[in-house]
Amino acid sequence: MAEKTSSKKFELVIIGSGPGGYVGAIRAAQLGLKTALIEKYPTLGGTCLNVGCIPSKALLDSSEHYHNAHGSFKDHGIDLENLAVNMPQMISRKDEVVDQTCKGVEFLMKKNKVEVFHGLGSFLDENTIKVESEKEEQILVAEKVIIATGSKPNTPDVFNYDKTRVITSTEALNIKEVPKKMVVVGGGVIGLEMGSVFARLGTEVTVIEFMDTILPGMDKDGCREMMRALKKLGIKFHLSHMVESVKPAKKSVRVGFKKKGSEELSEIKADYCLVSIGRRPYTKGLGLENAGLETDDDGRIPVDENLRTAKSHIYAIGDVIRGAMLAHKAEEEGIFVAEKIIGHKPHIDYNLIPSVVYTWPEFAAVGKTEEQLKEEGIPFKKGKFPFKALGRSRASGDLYGLVKIIAHKETDEVLGVHIVGPRAADLIAQAVAVMEYRGSAEDIARMSHAHPTFAEAVKEAALDATDKRALHI
Repeated sequence: MAEKTSSKKFELVIIGSGPGGYVGAIRAAQLGLKTALIEKYPTLGGTCLNVGCIPSKALLDSSEHYHNAHGSFKDHGIDLENLAVNMPQMISRKDEVVDQTCKGVEFLMKKNKVEVFHGLGSFLDENTIKVESEKEEQILVAEKVIIATGSKPNTPDVFNYDKTRVITSTEALNIKEVPKKMVVVGGGVIGLEMGSVFARLGTEVTVIEFMDTILPGMDKDGCREMMRALKKLGIKFHLSHMVESVKPAKKSVRVGFKKKGSEELSEIKADYCLVSIGRRPYTKGLGLENAGLETDDDGRIPVDENLRTAKSHIYAIGDVIRGAMLAHKAEEEGIFVAEKIIGHKPHIDYNLIPSVVYTWPEFAAVGKTEEQLKEEGIPFKKGKFPFKALGRSRASGDLYGLVKIIAHKETDEVLGVHIVGPRAADLIAQAVAVMEYRGSAEDIARMSHAHPTFAEAVKEAALDATDKRALHI
């Protein structure tokens, strides 16, 4: 039996220590609020730090090093012998990165005097939260509450998810050998990132996607460029296909699939089937009903424009509410709520929260796509510039991809920027800054960009968007 303790009072209690929760806690503490953070797992950081953003990027970088050593080092005059993948060491390094990052969050909580409680947090009523662990049961009384419990991979029963042969990204992060074959169900961000990790290491990767494009909702030109690069990596794609069956065995899995509208069934036998068909909000065990709260049909917690739930003193942020499931979105919302609570007037422009795919080349985007602008009837013009025409790209050998800038046809205001190419994840910040201040394509074109850099492609695309005066094409 867990030992009961007396209750503790806080001005703010945050349930969930992912990027939204822990960043919100830091900001609240900075603003003088007595803050508590609840995390049911032993380590802080949530999905992002433990089994998401951070570990996946560690493996992406490791696999990219191997891929380059195997494929392009000779071009650079670097000769290697007996090159091999040491998968246990790769996983060990990933674990070290995760451990260091999680410990960093622990340090930040102590530095900012945020009290951390480990255990399952659940509402007893709208102001009282029980934190239950194996060792003890604690009661927290809160003036304000932020729900930041994140999401879990979507694993319908039909996929026979067994965590051994039918896996999600969580289990994929700990595979101790390089698989010969892997089927990835879903051509979204997670599927392509994890698929590219193993493709670089030599795995035969096949992606099955229900839609007629990878990365549904992202810029079509960018998706085509991404497909070219990933096919060059050896990844095979079956677009407009649906999975009919997933049958795991002791050492393999069989995946049956067919093209939409066809009755002809195909089957692939592989070492693993990676299910990456999205994520679902995670509110299990929260006791929302005790606080007078409900979820919608998609499992999300409804909130207003101030991120308040049906109870005005309870807020929800991140993956448990509407919008893109992105760590940096959750962070912005955590800061937003903390500042709202003490009377500041923060804002979030959801149109200007960038999306990134951390394959190589990377794919980063912010703002509207052509398709969205056409649907909304907004007149636009566009400019493009391919990285292969850039001196810096030729020097590094990163020749795939392009920068695409979409601007209003009449005012020249930048409405969307879509980048497939080297360091796109970093380059997109320039676009966000310009768009935050409603800058124009001409503004970007007039800015001096250091030479030689990848950022020059952004300037060239802006020149192309203004009046087709790009310099190097």
